[in-house]
Amino acid sequence: MRVIGVLDLHAGRAVHARAGARAHYAPVELSPSSPLGAVTGGDARALARAYVERLGLTELYAADLDAIGGGAPEDGLIAALAALGVPLWLDAGVASVAAARHAAALGAARVVVGLETLPSYEALGSICAALGGDRVAFSLDLHEGAPVPLPAAAGGRIAPREPVPRLAARAGDAGVTAIVLIDLARVGTGQGLDFETSARVRHAVPGLALAAGGGVRGPDDLARLAACGCDAALVATALHDGRIGSADVAAVRHVSPTR
Repeated sequence: MRVIGVLDLHAGRAVHARAGARAHYAPVELSPSSPLGAVTGGDARALARAYVERLGLTELYAADLDAIGGGAPEDGLIAALAALGVPLWLDAGVASVAAARHAAALGAARVVVGLETLPSYEALGSICAALGGDRVAFSLDLHEGAPVPLPAAAGGRIAPREPVPRLAARAGDAGVTAIVLIDLARVGTGQGLDFETSARVRHAVPGLALAAGGGVRGPDDLARLAACGCDAALVATALHDGRIGSADVAAVRHVSPTR
């Protein structure tokens, strides 16, 4: 299983996401004694380099919170992160083929299409057809275990109370090859993940790659995610404060997800 380092971006800086309260996210500030070294003023490039050089991470995940919220995208910063030379998963509020192509042109190895901004499964299918399903991931965005409120444009095309595993299966039918499962209410809290839901989603999409995040506490949670069948864990806070270090990142690579 892999550990993917997460960068939440807002106003040109990396911010510390916590419980989905985006209006209150503060820039990442790490002291020189941090396992990642000093990061000041939310320097996203420095944080990304530390993930790669100090922890040995081989993948990054960027959430462009401005673009997700309908604002101006962080194109320059995203391109700089992609240029670091490791695969970048990018969630930038993509809801159309044109936006997906733009994200890919910035250097994203995986274009993430989130439930939070998805207008329809037809749109997801069109994105997969245009980019290739191997370039597209579907982010199953939850809040306290329930799917996040859907965009008004979704109308009746995505049932608001559809079971979480069914949402994942429908994304697979649309052509994606990876699912990202994340509970926004748990992000940055260190309270642990919903392992039962992870296992249920794995059962629903046995042939797709599955990454999960939101509240990862430490190495034991990584092992439990692997036992649930997850291929990757999305982590930020536990990397910042050293609860997951380079030795843990290296060790978990040898743990095969349970299928």
